[in-house]
Amino acid sequence: MKSFDDSTETLKVLSLQAEQFRNSFVKEDFGRGFHWGTATAAYQIEGATTTHGRGASIWDSFVKRPGKIKNAHHAEQACEHYYRYEEDLEFVPALGFGAYRFSISWSRLLPEGTGKVNQEGVDFYHRIIDKCLSLGIVPWITLYHWDLPQALQDKGGWKNRDIIAWFADYADLCTREYGHKVKNWLILNEPMAVAALGYTTGQHAPGLKGLHNFLPVVHHLALCQAEGGRVVRHNVPDAFVGTTFSCSAVEPHTSSARDIRAAGRIDALMNRLFIEPSLGLGYPVDAFPFLKKIKKYLHPGDEEKLRFDFDFVGLQNYFRIVVKHSLWRPVLWAEEVKVNAPRTAMGWEIAPEGMYDILKQFGKYEGIKEIIVSENGAAFPDEIQDGAVYDPQRRDFFRDYLQNLLKAKREGVRVNGYFVWSLLDNFEWAEGYDPRFGLVHVDYATQKRTVKHSGEWFANLLRN
Repeated sequence: MKSFDDSTETLKVLSLQAEQFRNSFVKEDFGRGFHWGTATAAYQIEGATTTHGRGASIWDSFVKRPGKIKNAHHAEQACEHYYRYEEDLEFVPALGFGAYRFSISWSRLLPEGTGKVNQEGVDFYHRIIDKCLSLGIVPWITLYHWDLPQALQDKGGWKNRDIIAWFADYADLCTREYGHKVKNWLILNEPMAVAALGYTTGQHAPGLKGLHNFLPVVHHLALCQAEGGRVVRHNVPDAFVGTTFSCSAVEPHTSSARDIRAAGRIDALMNRLFIEPSLGLGYPVDAFPFLKKIKKYLHPGDEEKLRFDFDFVGLQNYFRIVVKHSLWRPVLWAEEVKVNAPRTAMGWEIAPEGMYDILKQFGKYEGIKEIIVSENGAAFPDEIQDGAVYDPQRRDFFRDYLQNLLKAKREGVRVNGYFVWSLLDNFEWAEGYDPRFGLVHVDYATQKRTVKHSGEWFANLLRN
C-alpha cells in the first residue's frame, strides 16, 4: 500500500503532477457542504460467498451458468473485502474522501431472504460501520445493489408482489440495527438495470428473458423504492434518505420528428421511469405509450404508495445515448447510434457534457430537493509498471465530468455530492474482472492493492 503520510517523496510527486496538470477548479469551488465520497457494492468486492452463514444470492447462481460471465469469472473471492475491509477503508481518507457508500448483502443478513437473522452477517456490517466512524468517514448505506437472495427468486423474485413485504422487513432489520450509527441511506441501486438486464434481456442475474417480465418488475421496484424510504424515515431519526438512478442524457440522431420521438421514448425509460412515480407524476406514458399496460399490475391505492418525498436523488452517470428511429424494434421503435467518439474499456462513450445535460434535466423537477452524483467513473486497461499504475485517461475523465458538474451547480442545479465509482477494482458483473474501475488497483492473484495515479490526483484535489 502506498503511504499518504505527507512524506517528502509523496509531496514531490504531487507537486510535479500539479505543475504538469492544472485543474480549472479547486475543492472549495463545490462548496463547504459538498459530499465527496467513493462507492462499492457488496457482491462485487466482499467474496466469502459461503462464509459465516451467508445464503446464496441470484448472482451466486447466475455465475455458474455457462457463457453468462466473461472468462467464466465468479465472485467467490472477489477482492476479499470481507477479510480485508480494514485495509481497504483506510484508503478512503488517504485519498481525501470523507464519505463511503457501500451496500449490504441481503442474503448475508437473511440467508433465506426472510425469517431467521444471521447474526454473523449483522456483526460484519457493524464492523464496517465502526471502522468508518473510527477513521472519520461518513457511511452511506445502499440497501439493495442487485444481489437478491436466491430463496426469494425461487418464489418469483421481483415479479412477485410479495417482495414489497419482504423488502420492507429487510429494510426494517437494517435500519433497526444500524440506524443509530448511519444517517445516510439509499434504497435501490439502478432499478432500471434490474428490470431490463435482469428480467428482460437476461444479461444479468437472474437471467430471465421476455418483455412480459418487464412491467411487473418495474412496478414492484417502484413500490419498494417508496416503501423502503418510508421504513427508513420511520426508524432512523434525522435520516437523509434517497435512492439512485442510472441516467443518461438522450439526444436524437437527427432533427427529424421520428428521431425526436424515438429519443423521447428512450428518455422515458432511462431517465423518467422511476423518478416520476415517486414525485406523484405517474409513469411517463406520454412519451412511451407501451407503459399504459402497467395498469394491469396496479392495485387500488398504488398511485399513492408510489409516492415518497426523498431528501435527495442519486444520479449515476457514465455516458450519453444518441438515438434514431428504428423499424426493427417494434416496442421501442428506437435504437442507439454508435457515434465516433472516445470510449472506455466498457465501450461507453466518454461524453462529459452529458453530465451537465442530465443534471440540468433533473434540476427542473420541482419535487427534487437535492441531487447527489452517487456514481461516476470509467474503466480502462490499467497495468502496473514499476510498481505504479499511470492512468491519465481516468484522471482526465474525472476532471472533465467534474467540470461539467460544477457548471451545472453554478447555474443553480441543486447538486451537492459526488461519489467515485469505484474505490477498488472489482467483479464487474457479466464482464467479470477485465474492466477496472477502481482508484485502487487490485491484483486478484495476490490481493495486493496499489493506488493508481487517478487516486493520487483525487488526494491532491481533496486534501489541498
